[in-house]
Amino acid sequence: MKLATAMDISDWRKKIDEIDRSLVRLLNERARCAVEIGKIKRQNGLPIQEPSREQEVLRQAFGANEGPLTDQAIQRVFERIVEEGRALQKGLFEERGTGNRE
Repeated sequence: MKLATAMDISDWRKKIDEIDRSLVRLLNERARCAVEIGKIKRQNGLPIQEPSREQEVLRQAFGANEGPLTDQAIQRVFERIVEEGRALQKGLFEERGTGNRE
């Protein structure tokens, strides 16, 4: 039976680098979804900001949180993610000259 060796700092950093690459991929995938939603909002004259939906996103994130991050930390991260999605959607509205729909 082979004994597992302890990971050293460089091993942990490599693992973090892999996770970071995955996070970037997932954030961009989420952003593409936000753009598509923005197109639908623009076509249907819907507002960019939807507070009830944003609260639902946070509730789901809290429900998925198993730590060690606190819910407050998760909230700060997701508020920023939602803000960036909103910025992408605003760009779609401004492209067409429809103004800010917030």
